[in-house]
Amino acid sequence: MRRSILLFIALASAAAAVQAQPKPISPRAARDLLSADKNALLLDVRTREEFLEVRIPGSVLLPFDAIDAASAARVVGPKDRTVVVYCRTGRRSAVAASTLASLGYRNVHDMGGIGSWPFGTVRGE
Repeated sequence: MRRSILLFIALASAAAAVQAQPKPISPRAARDLLSADKNALLLDVRTREEFLEVRIPGSVLLPFDAIDAASAARVVGPKDRTVVVYCRTGRRSAVAASTLASLGYRNVHDMGGIGSWPFGTVRGE
């Protein structure tokens, strides 16, 4: 009986871990998702300087190295919110997406680098 309970707990934990994994998303799919879900968040995880230089319209800044439970709660909000993460080349977005997933965010998408976004950007504040 105890072995069955432990197996059930292990399987449930594994299933939760799989569900919490960030999902890769193409720029086109990200654009469509953001258009369809008005509550979705486009999260830029680069530095403030990079964000001010050029960004995707509508994105919100949360540098990848500043993501913790408090900053995620403040910027992202509910853990079931759809989040699309991007950076410059894809390395920081992968780290940020994994961090958000480890904090319990369940609908995280990693778009990779801003250079792959063909739909226009804005410069300056």
